Amino acid sequence: MSIPATLINLVGNWSGVNRLWLSPDDPMRMSDATADVSVVAQGRFLSIAYTWVEGKPQEGLILLGWQTTSGELQATWLDTWHNGDRMMPCQGHLADDVRVAVQGTYPAPPGPDWGWQIAIEPGDQDSFRIVMDNILPDGMHVLAVEIALTRK
Repeated sequence: MSIPATLINLVGNWSGVNRLWLSPDDPMRMSDATADVSVVAQGRFLSIAYTWVEGKPQEGLILLGWQTTSGELQATWLDTWHNGDRMMPCQGHLADDVRVAVQGTYPAPPGPDWGWQIAIEPGDQDSFRIVMDNILPDGMHVLAVEIALTRK
């Protein structure tokens, strides 16, 4: 399966705003954000490299790929602030040939692991959003990050 056209259209340079919520009761933290979207490995993967600020400059990377035999969507996510030196493997799907949603997990000692969902939501030709939710052990989604981007 090749990369869907709606995601190929994201290739380019972007700027915008990162919004971060540490918890639903804490105030939202806002900073500038950038993203560079490219197709890598002979067109097999989509790379979204982004920057934002929390105390100091931060970097993240989402690498998306599709299994040609099963159609399964796989991703690897890393972020200097959220993950430190850990990469998060994620799996998911493409909804309506437009929106990508992938999920992974991370340790939350002393309790069970928590989930993390990343959604990539193409807008028009000149905008898209990356939305990240914490998924509590009971399955409840809590908004953690929204990166709203426009084409440079």
